[in-house]
Amino acid sequence: MLDEDLALVQTVDFFTPIVDDPYLFGQIAAANALSDLYAMGARPLTAMNIVAFPCSLGLEVLESILLGGQEKIHEAGAVIIGGHTIEDEEPKYGLAATGLVKPSEMTTITGATTGDYLVLTKPVGTGILATALKGDFITENEMGEAIESMCALNREAARVFSEHGINACTDITGFALVGHLYEMIRAGGIAAEIWAAEVPLFDNALKMANMGLVPEGKKRIEDYVPEAQVKAGEIEAAVMDCLYDPQTSGGLLASVPAGNVDDVVRDLRDGPCPRAAVIGTITGEEPGSLRILAAKRE
Repeated sequence: MLDEDLALVQTVDFFTPIVDDPYLFGQIAAANALSDLYAMGARPLTAMNIVAFPCSLGLEVLESILLGGQEKIHEAGAVIIGGHTIEDEEPKYGLAATGLVKPSEMTTITGATTGDYLVLTKPVGTGILATALKGDFITENEMGEAIESMCALNREAARVFSEHGINACTDITGFALVGHLYEMIRAGGIAAEIWAAEVPLFDNALKMANMGLVPEGKKRIEDYVPEAQVKAGEIEAAVMDCLYDPQTSGGLLASVPAGNVDDVVRDLRDGPCPRAAVIGTITGEEPGSLRILAAKRE
């Protein structure tokens, strides 16, 4: 905290290319790095570029990556204040970002309350689609919806949550929907229920999962979330793959009081997140447990 009314929050994230186009890669990596700030309700202030780059690719490729990142940083209202570059065999890009937030308005992964609804702002499936792209099973055009979503900042979704009030929030990235929700319920000492049929999926994600094009990171998430804590109903294996799919620049997942949820979903769908959905609820079951149902209870 800088003082009673203002706090500084910082985050860092970078990774290897998830798409072939260097400019789009820069946009996605920057949006992904800024997402942690939005999950906390913070306003991005500054960003520093983190780059690993093989000189054999040519500086025009590096320029395109940095220009893509710059566009997203500028869109966020932040400024680039420097960075660091090293030579590496494989390109990597991301940001160390700093933001400001009022402590009284900061959202964390704790605070979810029994009876809250879980609202997800973006579909899932980016890891599966990126795996399919690397294997030439789909083209960038065929995963256009997912690329557009990964390039989109979570700024406006965070604004909607701030205006209506939420109890907890996280962004859905490398630990997938299941992993990040598990972190939320474990930190808050509560339990949750997901309705698999209500979780929005990107175009072609289910098709690619049925073909076995699932990233290796899924196994890491299965190891991270104790099997004893997850109770799953009879759900198609490919759908479960999507719930455990590591995401890049995914949406925000918020625990929303029941009295606010209709207004929150309406404003998200009418504005920045047309596929926002209520995907589950916070329950009064054993703390830290996650139940995955095929559909919402009647």
